[in-house]
Formats: sequence, structure tokens, C-alpha cells
Amino acid sequence: MFGSKKRSARILAIVTSVGEYEKVGYRTGLWLGELTHFIDVAEKAGHQVDVVSIAGGDVPLDPESLSAPMLLMGDTGKRYQDREFMNRLRATPSVGQVSASDYDAIYLTGGHGVMFDFDDPRLVTLVGEFWRQGKVVSAVCHGPAGLLEVSVDGKPLLKGRKVTGFSAAEEKLAKRDEAVPYSLQDELKARGGKYSKALRPMVEKVVVDGKLVTGQNPMSAKGVAEAVVGLLGKK
Repeated sequence: MFGSKKRSARILAIVTSVGEYEKVGYRTGLWLGELTHFIDVAEKAGHQVDVVSIAGGDVPLDPESLSAPMLLMGDTGKRYQDREFMNRLRATPSVGQVSASDYDAIYLTGGHGVMFDFDDPRLVTLVGEFWRQGKVVSAVCHGPAGLLEVSVDGKPLLKGRKVTGFSAAEEKLAKRDEAVPYSLQDELKARGGKYSKALRPMVEKVVVDGKLVTGQNPMSAKGVAEAVVGLLGKK
């Protein structure tokens, strides 16, 4: 008897196009490990991951994510060294150039840059389309900022759903609580989300509510990917 071959899924990874804060001089951008950890798991499972940014073009990287401790997590350092992999962050398509119908899941990466451009109407519409089509919607760290403005049937997508994201305590620990435009934790709650967090800051926490998968911080990206792969395997 021949076994059935697993179908390869297509996953859309969304990254920020913003490379600096508005109120302070700090630079920001994509938190690299939140992309590499996810891709490592998804591609090992045989799935395809396409990287798309909000505005299109080259993707800014958060310098904090390139520090030695961060590059030592998983294979992030190897990915950063890999010319072919890093080329995936050059000349990216914009969020307005893709369609939910071509993908099986969407993944919203983090880095503080997303707090300034993940409210883009094109992304809001795209995430809504994924959800309405019954596809997996996932996000990590600050990535859930891309869920805040999404509505389904006239009410917030987050209303009544379990969710996590970068906590207020972690924001203070990162010394960015005065630099960010809002508290992600507070805004997730304000949209009716049933927010929860790990007992200690910067500890992995992944929350799954149906086809909604969220991770609290950079340490949660691998776990989010594993949950997404698991959901895709149930199709």
C-alpha cells in the first residue's frame, strides 16, 4: 500500500518596512531571529515561505537582533552569514502585490518597526481575507500589532479569542516602553483579546486558539512555527 504524500503548503511571512522610531533616534526593523526560526521549522517540514514587506524593497533589520547573543539562538547566525538567505530580504514584494488565495497561512513577524506600519490598510484587509478563507493566521512578539485593526463580520478578529504578544513588562525590560507608540499588551486587551503571558519575561509562550497562533516574544518564534506546521498538517 502506498502512503499519501504530504502536500507542501505556501506560507506568507510579512515583515516591516520601518527602520527607525518616530520619537527617539533608535533604529529598528525586522527582528531577524523571528523570521529565521520560523523559516527553519517550516522549510524543514517541506513548506514554502515567501517574504513580503509592507512597502516592498529592502528590509531593515533591528540592530538589537544582530547582537552576538541573538545570533547564537538557533541558526540565526548561520542565516545571517548566508548570502542566498539574506538576498530574500532584498527587493521584496509589497503587501499589496500578494493574495490570500495563493497561500495556506500567514505569519506576522516582529521587531518594533511593525508598530509603525502593521496598521497598513492593505495588510489589515489581507489578514481578514486569510481568516475568512479559513486559513491559519499567526504572529509573534510585536507581530500581533497586525491583528489589531482586523474585523470579521463587523467585530474585531481578536474579540473573545486567546492571544499573546510582547508584554508591557518585556517592553520596559527592553527600555523601549517610552519609545513605542502604544502598549501592545493593552491594545490586544482593548480589542477584546483574552491576553495571557508567561510567568517570567522573555520566556517562550505560544497560544493557539483554533487557527489563530500567537507567540509572546522572540523566544516563541520556533514554537509558533511548530504550531502552524501542526495545523497545516491537519488539513
